[in-house]
Amino acid sequence: MKINEEKIKEILERGVTEVIDKEHLKAALKSGKKLRVKLGIDPTAPDLHLGHAVLLRKLRQFQNAGHQILLIIGDFTARIGDPSGREDARKTLSEREIKNNFKKYLISAGKIINIKKSKIYHNSQWYKQDGVAKLLKLLGAGSIQQAIRREDFQKRLKNGDDVTLLEAFYSLLQGYDSVAVKADVELGGADQKLNILAGRRIQRHFGMPEQDIVILPLLEGTDGVRKMSKSFGNYISLDEKPDNIFGKIMSLPDNLLEKYFLLSTDIPAEETKKFLNRPFEAKKTLACEIVKLYHGENAAKKAREYFEKTFSKKEIPENLKIYRAKINAEWASFLVREKLALSRSEAKRLIENGGLDFNGRKIARASEQISESGTVKIGKHKFIKIDVRV
Repeated sequence: MKINEEKIKEILERGVTEVIDKEHLKAALKSGKKLRVKLGIDPTAPDLHLGHAVLLRKLRQFQNAGHQILLIIGDFTARIGDPSGREDARKTLSEREIKNNFKKYLISAGKIINIKKSKIYHNSQWYKQDGVAKLLKLLGAGSIQQAIRREDFQKRLKNGDDVTLLEAFYSLLQGYDSVAVKADVELGGADQKLNILAGRRIQRHFGMPEQDIVILPLLEGTDGVRKMSKSFGNYISLDEKPDNIFGKIMSLPDNLLEKYFLLSTDIPAEETKKFLNRPFEAKKTLACEIVKLYHGENAAKKAREYFEKTFSKKEIPENLKIYRAKINAEWASFLVREKLALSRSEAKRLIENGGLDFNGRKIARASEQISESGTVKIGKHKFIKIDVRV
């Protein structure tokens, strides 16, 4: 199971912000030992996006090298919600919402990693079984001072907002996952560094070897400013239709292209440099590559043709898909029902930002009703027809 220096370099350096302890992990990879590599995901939303895919793609590199992948579904910690980087408290999710979310997560994650060869855990398994004595030992690994030093908590306290004790000790709960599964390595985004470092501290507290850590950068969303997140409405879901993914990639700011190629594709960095000075063509290459990864080569080809017809040539495509709609149905409800928007809030944002045209007229309000059949333009590039029935 030994791998060559080139593969080790790719695992430890491509799209990686920091490795702790790099020399120790490098030696472990060279040794041929089968490592237990952990990634934790709280199922707080029903779908995965390209930001999540950055971590899953790095996880796949370890899997391809013969290591054991540990995917931790944080069904217990999701009830608290990760406070990292937040200036308010997360909405508490019901058990039913969490269960539905992680089922969908696994389907999406299966587009990147081999689920059958991965070990899937739910952290409710150990938190429901462990008693008060184990909990008290876990609390002994942290302190109030460590919690309130966090920048996100300081902002909330300064604004007079509460920080719950559960939030204060969230990193301990997440860190204990590493003890429960005996992780050798943990992956995480830059915003997770404090939580993952807690995992090392807690392993040491429980008399275990400390896991090595691989930190990856956060992928900015389509607005080019904030990290990709469903909360910000700037995300590209892995489950979106190929045309939508292609169109969203084409709308990215030019300065994000190099980062997207590095984190979201397998194209060597030397190759991408050849066409980055031609941003429009680079975006088409990037969009094709990403659609191909999640929907196949044929879908990528069709999405490119669709984009070039609707944008480059400014044509309304022929043979548009026809959707049935009830007269007086609200536009936002129609978009969500037909999966043309992933949620009502996304549909509302689209409409309020001027992204929905009907027969050449902008729809101004999400509550506006459908009154007749016609052609609909969704966003910059997607066209459909609706057939209204009484």
